[in-house]
Amino acid sequence: MKKILGCLLAMALLQNGSAQGTRYIVSFRDKGSSPYSLSSPGIFLSQRALDRRTRYQITLDSTDLPVTPRYIDSVRLAGTVTVLNASKWLNSVSIQTNDATAIAKINSFPFVRSVTSIATRSMPGFVDKFSMEHSMTPVPFHREMGVEADHFDYGTSYNQVHIHNGEFLHNIGLRGQTMIIGMLDAGYNNYLTLSAFDSVRANGQILETWDFVNREASVNEDFAHGMECFSTIAANIPGQFVGTAPKASFFLYRSEDAGTEYPIEEHNWVCAAERVDSAGGDLISSSLGYNTFDPPYNNVSHTYADMNGNTTMAARGADLAAKKGILVVNSAGNEGTNGWHYIITPADGDSVMAVGAVNASGAVANFSSYGPSSDGQVKPDVASVGQGTIVQYSSGFIGGNNGTSFSCPNLAGLTACLWQGFPEFNNMKIISTLRKAGSKANNPDDRVGYGIPDVKKALMMLVKEFSTASVTSSGCQNTITWTSKDMNAMKYEIERKLPGSPVFTRIGVQNGSGSIFNTGTYLFNDQLNNVPVGIITYRIRQIIDTASATLTADYIDTVSVNLSTVCGNPPAINDTIFISPNPARNKFTLSVTTGYAIEKLTIRIFNAKGQLVAETVKDKLPGTALFEIPTAYLAAGKYFVTIYNGQQRMATKELLRL
Repeated sequence: MKKILGCLLAMALLQNGSAQGTRYIVSFRDKGSSPYSLSSPGIFLSQRALDRRTRYQITLDSTDLPVTPRYIDSVRLAGTVTVLNASKWLNSVSIQTNDATAIAKINSFPFVRSVTSIATRSMPGFVDKFSMEHSMTPVPFHREMGVEADHFDYGTSYNQVHIHNGEFLHNIGLRGQTMIIGMLDAGYNNYLTLSAFDSVRANGQILETWDFVNREASVNEDFAHGMECFSTIAANIPGQFVGTAPKASFFLYRSEDAGTEYPIEEHNWVCAAERVDSAGGDLISSSLGYNTFDPPYNNVSHTYADMNGNTTMAARGADLAAKKGILVVNSAGNEGTNGWHYIITPADGDSVMAVGAVNASGAVANFSSYGPSSDGQVKPDVASVGQGTIVQYSSGFIGGNNGTSFSCPNLAGLTACLWQGFPEFNNMKIISTLRKAGSKANNPDDRVGYGIPDVKKALMMLVKEFSTASVTSSGCQNTITWTSKDMNAMKYEIERKLPGSPVFTRIGVQNGSGSIFNTGTYLFNDQLNNVPVGIITYRIRQIIDTASATLTADYIDTVSVNLSTVCGNPPAINDTIFISPNPARNKFTLSVTTGYAIEKLTIRIFNAKGQLVAETVKDKLPGTALFEIPTAYLAAGKYFVTIYNGQQRMATKELLRL
């Protein structure tokens, strides 16, 4: 069965037929005699692709070098041969020929490792291979307003955004503005005229299109599946349908031939992923997958043992994309109710975020593929709405459709928005955080993996990881400085714990800044009055959603400083008189005043030789207190009373015993 992973309605769409002939993959042994050099990468990688490598400290290697042009030319000139696509990551080209002499000649080249037949000719028209998918009657449009304060009026698509708290990202300005998403699919029928894409067309957000099947720029006349997936991210029809990253930019690549299922489509997938990388994309959203192939290639169909993340062309290509810093999101598959049962490639890639399907209430869709991968990875990684997902149809209708095809882009869009706020973190950090923010993070299973991610929770986790703080002292003032991610609807609470105190007390509140979630640096001055010497500890609590009924907040950092001198007025020891007429002279009466509460105050009396003659302890001294300190018989002379806060000396006063 065809593994485009949506459940599609039958369509009377004709597909362009490709040229006649048999297709092969020619794999090369090396990249010898290459005119390209890793010292001049700007020739074969865009500046944005190079910036990504620099940002995430990704080293250039031989897989970045294009296939040696001399090798490609030799293959092309071997006979009646058409070169289709070249993969630098796999160091191979796909070709089309029915010239047996040319194949023999290519096999004889010393730089050729192998020549493998991977496809017969394409079918001349569209073949409906989707009838076994779990189709659904489209849902008639009805207006369903989201939260009144939401930036977007999502209409019928609110539930598939809200299940992840996705509106929170949009409300704080993370709508995909700086991100480029590469869509890999079977075509984007009518995207140039459908209303869901009015905004992305008008704003120039579609940066590039390319058809790796027919080797042309146009993808508008091809199959509609990719357009439907695209709509879950890019749609912007206020009050009807808004996608999960409507302000992102896009590459629309057709790698899939909807009329067939041959291994060449995996090669096309890798070539398209390479183009996302070299053109400077950030994410891949792929609603494609492979396990069984059409005759005569059914004998090379994948087995479940192949779903180990390292065997198939697609999985190796997906993991290489991740190695280059691309965040790869792929549908888990729709195999849950058939004999195969499991995920399909490249969802098995260990660096791929495979997405299973649930409905808007969070219940698992029965068609969603089971994990784990054959090598025991938790798969799917996460889940999103793939049952009853609102999409744009090529007819102009907006309604529901089923398949992990749609759960994948729905979550890919929100992933782009989340990553937009944290470009300092790499692709794998974003994926691991989404797993940790999943509804089953502590007990993942083989249906939804780590569960349905809460992107608000994920954002708080990343804020904590990103934030830093420090404290400096100058005289009787401590300055707390911190850097975090925020905006003006968020705020910070500064708390302090004094020496000897077991508790923190809030000493200040500060608002975030800016209209869009971004990096902010702040300082808070703490004037130290009547503060005892010792270790002072500060912690900063950041509240990211002040409007929520349950505040989303956490402590982002804790810092300490040692105060070595008392600031302000030290505790005063008032005049002390001996009031007892008892000639035994066995008691002192003291009045002690402090300007603040002390957890434990110790009073010690020493004679002129420094010998301790009396001691008393009082807990939690409030302002002023009287002490009657019993002593043994004291002769006339000088004595000294010393007050301690815990073990820290605070004040000393001389006493005279008459």
